[in-house]
Amino acid sequence: MTMVDQGSPTKLVMMVVSDTDADELMAALVERGIPATKVGSSGGFLRRGNVTIFSGVEESAVDNVLGIVNEICPARTELVPVQTLPFIGDTAFSAEPIEVRAGGAIVFVLNVDRFQRI
Repeated sequence: MTMVDQGSPTKLVMMVVSDTDADELMAALVERGIPATKVGSSGGFLRRGNVTIFSGVEESAVDNVLGIVNEICPARTELVPVQTLPFIGDTAFSAEPIEVRAGGAIVFVLNVDRFQRI
C-alpha cells in the first residue's frame, strides 16, 4: 500500500476549455499557487481549438479550482454561419446565422491513487 505524503495531490482536475480562455485560466491558477499543466487539444461541435489543463491538488483545493474555472470560463453564445457547422445530412438550412453555445468548460475530478515526482 502506498501512503500519500501530506501535501501530495489526492485529486487530478482535468479542465477542457476554449483556446480563448486558456491563458487567462492558467495565469489565474498559477497566481493562486495552484500547479497546472496545459496541453493543446481539439474537437468539439464548432471544431475550434481547445486546451486541456491538468492540475493535481489536495481534495480541499478542488472547490477553489472549480470556482476559478467558473469565474474565468463562462459559457456564452455566438452567432455562427450555418455553413460552418458539421451537420450530417440535408444542408438546406436557412442562410441566417444561428446562435450556439461557446466557451465554458468541461471539468473532470479524478482520484489520484499514486503520485510520484521524478
